[in-house]
Amino acid sequence: MTIIVITGSSRGIGASTAVQCASKGMGVVVTYNSHPAGADAVVRQITAAGGKAVALALDVGDIGSFAGFRTRLAGALQATWGRDSFDGLVNNAGYGNFNAIESVTEAEFDGLLNVHLKGPFFLTQALLPLMADGGHIVNLTSATTRVATPGAAPYAAFKGGLEVLTRYMAKEFGARGIRANAVSPGAIRTEMTGATFDQHPEFETMLAGQTALGRIGAADDVGKAIASLLLEDNGWVNAQTIEVGGGYNI
Repeated sequence: MTIIVITGSSRGIGASTAVQCASKGMGVVVTYNSHPAGADAVVRQITAAGGKAVALALDVGDIGSFAGFRTRLAGALQATWGRDSFDGLVNNAGYGNFNAIESVTEAEFDGLLNVHLKGPFFLTQALLPLMADGGHIVNLTSATTRVATPGAAPYAAFKGGLEVLTRYMAKEFGARGIRANAVSPGAIRTEMTGATFDQHPEFETMLAGQTALGRIGAADDVGKAIASLLLEDNGWVNAQTIEVGGGYNI
């Protein structure tokens, strides 16, 4: 069985990805930071449908915790699947903090940096010994790297860095047959963005109007794409950034 580790999968795109991967026969390690109930709900949904999943705590912004997470992951892999390795890592965990450049504080900047670039870099490094040869890494980036969105400068800059890092991962890990790709969502309604859209429906209307398919996306639109990318059917797709946005701002 293919086993996938998905960071930040207690809700939103990560949760959808977990469910979609399980529906395609993959085992899933759900990770959470501050929302254990959500992670447990995702695991229950997967197991109720006949799949297999476990939930582990992980703060992607705390690089010093990664060695301990690797140890706990190794234990969970052995206990749940009788495996010493896993096959795919989805670096999904993240958050938004929209603020104009002149107002961004160093603390805000560093928080976004740690979660969106530094965290994925060092988590991938820490977990490489457990990743099977022929595995796959998917990094979640953002259409804000292509379309400048006022207030998103640090977030977009780090997501842009993650896109570059994705190509370097593909290059450096290729000898082990490990692929690396990035998935770049467009305007998506999730738990993170839903409150903003509800408070400012005109914003959602504007984004839908800028999207060729005439609506903003849902978490499942992205989760299905990621799960599909992890399948061997896409085994020759490597070092790419794939925008999943319905034709956003084209």
